Amino acid sequence: MKTIEKKKFTFSDYWDRYSTITILALMIIVFGVLRPTSFLTPANLVKIMEQSSITILLGLGEFFAILLGGIDLSVSSIMALSGAMTAQLMVNQGMHPFLAVLLGVIVFGAFIGVINGVLVTATGLPPFIITLGTQAILRSLVYIVTDARAVSGLPASFSKTIGGKLFGVIPVPIIVALVTAALLTFLTVKCQSGRNLYALGGNSQSAWYAGIPVKKHIILAFAISGVCAALAGMVNVARLAAAEPNAGTGYETYAIEAVIIGGASFFGGVGKVPKVIIGGLIIGVINNGLNMVGVSSYYQQLAMGCLLILAVTLDRFFGASRKNS
Repeated sequence: MKTIEKKKFTFSDYWDRYSTITILALMIIVFGVLRPTSFLTPANLVKIMEQSSITILLGLGEFFAILLGGIDLSVSSIMALSGAMTAQLMVNQGMHPFLAVLLGVIVFGAFIGVINGVLVTATGLPPFIITLGTQAILRSLVYIVTDARAVSGLPASFSKTIGGKLFGVIPVPIIVALVTAALLTFLTVKCQSGRNLYALGGNSQSAWYAGIPVKKHIILAFAISGVCAALAGMVNVARLAAAEPNAGTGYETYAIEAVIIGGASFFGGVGKVPKVIIGGLIIGVINNGLNMVGVSSYYQQLAMGCLLILAVTLDRFFGASRKNS
């Protein structure tokens, strides 16, 4: 009787399963050793999670664009525009915060995301080109509608509700990020549409032959990206108690890093929503730790860039070895 040989557990398998949590643990250990009395305090760890909430929300949306083998460079501009417009609705129009936030998420989040998706499917151009263009257009609109000035004087109830703390302990931005992640995890694990996105990212032609409506799912992915970016805009405005026209500039890079460091593949079809949370926390830990150590922000960007290149390189190498094994 032929015995089935058990497959050896390789470093490729380890990297596939535990790379993200390993990187996070290493970063915490390094900065914990360098600044043991200040970095590892409960207050600072909560602060890291709160600061990471915006990166996590942007990353959650970016995940779906990357899952399809694409990218969404407009998330930072959607974040700024949705925040600015919501703030203006509350301050200048006297709109109730709940209604203003709802309009901000739907009109300036989901709708703009749908426009991105429609442009990608209608033109056949790479998402990189489309979202690079909409990024510039939306950022310009932010400066136009705000006259390049911060919108302040927000209702206290808005800042307290979204930017405050639940029971005076847990920052609401963390809850917003975790609830969003839970809903998106449910979508990818339990819903047919979510599973179709993985199939589409793995092989769009095979997905089309299987009867999956490709265009509708591309639009869905970018709509989700827009909603998450708009939520990040709400959190950012609430935390600052003002809508800055240059808010989120460059944050699309953080979003992409959170997704890739979190184990998703730039080549589509691979990744998990919970790992994006860890990817966002890694970025938060690095930024916070380097600040405590006294490292210049220029070197922080250098560290992020090196980590991104390393993550993509390892994904390429071990991804290829998994396919060949």
